[in-house]
Amino acid sequence: MSATALPFPEWMGAVQARTEAALGRFLPAPDHAPATLHQAMRYAALGGGKRVRPLLAFAAGEITGAPADLLDSAACAVELIHAYSLVHDDLPAMDNDVLRRGRPTCHVEYGEATAMLAGDALQTLAFDLLARPLELAPARQVELLALLAQASGSRGMAGGQAIDLEAVGRAHDQALTQPELELMHALKTGALIRAAVLMGALCGEALAPEARARLDTYAKRAGLLFQVVDDILDCTASTATLGKTAGKDAAADKPTYVSLLGLGGAQDYAEELRRQAVTALDIFGPRATRLIALTDFITHRKF
Repeated sequence: MSATALPFPEWMGAVQARTEAALGRFLPAPDHAPATLHQAMRYAALGGGKRVRPLLAFAAGEITGAPADLLDSAACAVELIHAYSLVHDDLPAMDNDVLRRGRPTCHVEYGEATAMLAGDALQTLAFDLLARPLELAPARQVELLALLAQASGSRGMAGGQAIDLEAVGRAHDQALTQPELELMHALKTGALIRAAVLMGALCGEALAPEARARLDTYAKRAGLLFQVVDDILDCTASTATLGKTAGKDAAADKPTYVSLLGLGGAQDYAEELRRQAVTALDIFGPRATRLIALTDFITHRKF
C-alpha cells in the first residue's frame, strides 16, 4: 500500500515513527563527549510530542511530490527548533514549568545551565541539518535556511515570546486586544508552523505563485488555529492528558483566546479558522488530503 493510500491514523503514526528515528540519527550519540549535554539534547527532543510540525512538513510535501529523505531533514530541523524553544520556555526565567510531555522538564532533570546549553545546541543542529549536502538546488536550500531562521528569530518565535512576557500581569484595562494577541501568536507559534508547511513544500516541485500564496494562507490560519486550540485545552484538559501543567496560563494571568473571547467564543473562532484554512487548500484538490486531515486533527485534538 502506498503512503498516500494509508488511512490517516496509520499515516500519522508512520510519519511520527519516521521522525523519531531520523532525530535519533541526527542527534549526537549519548556517549559522545560532552555526554551529559548530548543526553540532555536527546532527552528534550526524543520520546514524546505530537510531531505536528513534521507531520505538516510531510503533508505539504505530498502536494509537491517531495522525496521522503529531503523531508526528513526539513521536518527534523523544524522539530529541533521547536524542542529547543520548549527547553528554554520551561526555564525558571521564562514560564518556570516542571512538567513537559508527562515527565520532568529538561532543567529539572539536568539543571538550568545544561538545559540552556541543550537548547542552544538543538537550535544550531537544526541549521546544521539544512546546511549539509542535500539533493536540492542551492537556491532552494538557502530558502529553506532563510525560512527557518526568520521563523525562529525576533520576527518570529523569539519575538512572539518577548511580547508574551511583556503582556503577563498587565492591568485589565491594558490587556492585549485580539489583533495584538493574534500578532503575538502569529510570531510565537504560527511562524514555526508556517515554516514547517512551506519548507515541506519546498522539498518538491516548485509551486506556481497563486498556489504558493494559497498554501501560505493555509499555513498562517493553521498556525493561529493551533494556538487557539492550545488555549482552549489549557483550561479544559487535565495535566495528565496534556502532559504539561494544565491551567498554568490562567494562573500566570497570561493573555489567551479564552480570557479574551470566553471559552465558547474561542471554540467558535477555532472552527472559523479551520474553515478558512481548509478553504485555502481547495486549489490543490486530492493532493491536500493529508493537510486537511491534519487540520481536523489540530482542531479536535484532546492533548
